[in-house]
Amino acid sequence: MSVGTPLLGQLLLKANLVTEAQLNEAIKIQRLEGKRLGSVLVKIGAINEESLITFLSRQYSVPAINLSEQRIDITLLKLIPYDTAKRYQLIPISKEGGALKVAISDPSNSLAIDDVKFITGMKVSAYVAAESSIMDAIEKYYSHKDSIKLAAEQKGKAGLQKTQVKVDTEVEDLTKVIGSAMEEMTVVEEKEEAPIDQVDAPIVKLVNGILLNALRSRASDIHIEPSEEMLRVRYRIDGVLQPVLKLPVKMKNAITSRIKIMSHLDISERRLPQDGRIKLKIGGDREIDFRVSTLPTIFGEKIVMRLLDKSNLQLELNKLGFDEKQLLDFLEAIEKPYGMILVTGPTGSGKTTTLYSALSHLNKPGVNIMTAEDPVEYNFFGINQVQMKEDIGLNFAAVLRSFLRQDPDIILVGEIRDFETAEIGIKAALTGHLVLSTLHTNDAPSTVTRLINMGIEPVLISTSVVLILAQRLARRICTACKTEQTVSESVLVKLGCSPERAKSIKCFAGKGCPECNNTGYRGRLAIHEIMPVKEEIKELILQGASAAEIKKEAIRLGMSTLRQTGINKIEQGLTTIEEVIRVTFED
Repeated sequence: MSVGTPLLGQLLLKANLVTEAQLNEAIKIQRLEGKRLGSVLVKIGAINEESLITFLSRQYSVPAINLSEQRIDITLLKLIPYDTAKRYQLIPISKEGGALKVAISDPSNSLAIDDVKFITGMKVSAYVAAESSIMDAIEKYYSHKDSIKLAAEQKGKAGLQKTQVKVDTEVEDLTKVIGSAMEEMTVVEEKEEAPIDQVDAPIVKLVNGILLNALRSRASDIHIEPSEEMLRVRYRIDGVLQPVLKLPVKMKNAITSRIKIMSHLDISERRLPQDGRIKLKIGGDREIDFRVSTLPTIFGEKIVMRLLDKSNLQLELNKLGFDEKQLLDFLEAIEKPYGMILVTGPTGSGKTTTLYSALSHLNKPGVNIMTAEDPVEYNFFGINQVQMKEDIGLNFAAVLRSFLRQDPDIILVGEIRDFETAEIGIKAALTGHLVLSTLHTNDAPSTVTRLINMGIEPVLISTSVVLILAQRLARRICTACKTEQTVSESVLVKLGCSPERAKSIKCFAGKGCPECNNTGYRGRLAIHEIMPVKEEIKELILQGASAAEIKKEAIRLGMSTLRQTGINKIEQGLTTIEEVIRVTFED
């Protein structure tokens, strides 16, 4: 029951503290103005604040307090951000032992109390006080010079949806940490009353263990998924999801709240998706970003965290897996003074890494590089990066228009999603700028068809686009357990090899070992298809040729398809037939 709901009115009516007419009038005003029912009743003179506080104190067995007679310890303000205090209409008063004394206008708001417990890591003793006196105290004490600085820092962190958490990495076995945390949770749950730090400590330890274990496992994503009977934790390792933990379903709210606190999300909002970010400090100077996304499902909130470890980001073009000719074609294209370069492929195929690598190669003091990204995954010195904010109209098209007034040399557009963005990008490429972007298509030749379907004139495509690159990521054979494999020549021929070539190819696979967690794979490599837009291709585009016709001509001109590049990787002993079949196809 909340002070902001008509249920409070029924209780006040039953206690003969307000009349039915006053209650109906207050409910109408509350619906129009969105204020708390208690404050509306006070505002229209139906009840005075003193009587309301006395009633709430008695109703919820919470002591009443007069803030005008209470000295507030301003050093405690750092425990609760200004925004949280204002949203819940509460303020910390004093601390006794491990318990925090908090004045709140709505003692029935258990979500507010839970939020404060998780934020502070302390047991909370609630006291009811008048709403007006709490809001006055918030404005008075949080405006203190030290508190202004604190509030600005907290607000800044919340705005960036980023916080920094230091984690102890001196742990021999993270699996034991997770097991120990679960045991501690079981012990705490068996107690009728336990101090909040005892409840929080194992959850903090458990969440830290999940994050650190993901880093150790080289995971790119962490999935925490509630179901009817359990909470499942999976890691995406080398592009494939692998189950790592099954937790009791009763832990889901505590784990979700802990992750939300770390990423500065609203723990009281469980009905809508939220996005945030955690900056994790590991050991000394190593910092890892986690991009956090929550999604309400029928059994609770699913959380997905994308690991962004800049120290593992490979930005050297000659280490991205290009074949020799492909690398030369790509370097020639990105070193042109103007034109458009498009990188295509599904989500998670390494498009962003390829583009960042190109920008890293081009990033020099005499060049102005501008990027429009959604989201900005990594930040780089010397590159001007802009985060998209669709809700305020800051989309790719709007930012691209602004870029053209910022004297750019090189422009990166995170993704071409519509005609407007494509048109502005192409015009930028035609007016002396090098434009790099991504598109979702199956291969390089079909990108031309996609642009035409968007409404771009063939003549603009043929004159602006200088190169199209399609790519996929395949798992790399584990070098620790790599062994030769006997494969029938017919399998290789069916894959796309010529009979002569099939006879000379040796195939390898991983047996599975502790190094690769018995999967046979460790790490990933890129498989590319690079199509320079040469004169013959331009002519076909102007003639309105199909993707199949463009592909046929590109192959004649020396283009290696995704499947053919995959066969090269098999021949080099880098990946398996199964992986090439999984990530590529042939028409």
